[in-house]
Amino acid sequence: MNIKETHKGRVFLSGTVEKNYTWEHISPQHIIVFIYSGAMTLSYGQHVLNFHSGDTLLVPKNQLIRVIKKPEGNKPFEAVSMLLPEEELRKFYAGRSVLENWDENVAKQRPIHSHHLLTSYFGSLFSYFDKQDEIPSSLVAIKIHEALTIIDEVDKRVSSILGTFSEIGKIDLKKYMEEHFMYNLPLERFAFLTGRSLTTFKSDFKKIYKTTPGKWLTKKRLDLAYYKLTTEKQKATEVYLASGFENLSHFSFAFKKAYGASPRSMNQ
Repeated sequence: MNIKETHKGRVFLSGTVEKNYTWEHISPQHIIVFIYSGAMTLSYGQHVLNFHSGDTLLVPKNQLIRVIKKPEGNKPFEAVSMLLPEEELRKFYAGRSVLENWDENVAKQRPIHSHHLLTSYFGSLFSYFDKQDEIPSSLVAIKIHEALTIIDEVDKRVSSILGTFSEIGKIDLKKYMEEHFMYNLPLERFAFLTGRSLTTFKSDFKKIYKTTPGKWLTKKRLDLAYYKLTTEKQKATEVYLASGFENLSHFSFAFKKAYGASPRSMNQ
């Protein structure tokens, strides 16, 4: 995938993707994305959201997600993404009203309401990438402010996320791990995302599960892989990433050690 980045990556065009492209991601900043063509799937644990051409969406910071970009309707995937630094959000929302709570479950609903103003705005932004490699640096802050102004007018719900600046607090570790074990992250990241130091994370984990995070994660991922292979009849090449394994060879070794047979033999 070719990506053009402008002004240190704050506004960039996700270039042509002619086949499905997937990865796991945690952004330190909120991101607004407008899809020009193609489709995007975001998975937050067990919650899956699908977006298509013309959709505007919000990817909140410090959220573990799996992203799939794919062509649709004989058109490649193409979208513009706008990273929103906290200092700019603080300036924008100073003196503006902010909703305390989104009126829908933010773990399941993160689209921004469609509106002709958004379509027109992002259409004009696309023309910058068509004519030159970068948006002039003097215009980036102006364009971000313009986008925030339109979004605040057409969908006030978004202010409950973009206009809130609290740090990650300590959350329910058991609930979070049960919903996110299939993501291939180091323990340090799981600790951060649950609002803990690594030492506290390991200690709390041991109290809950009576075993180490490493052993628990391996078993949960293998159980999920076994289900996908035997019940959903998926192939090993489709299963290992979705189950949280870094590569196929590691997955095959761990699976055979646990079940006494190779993953490929499960659905033959």
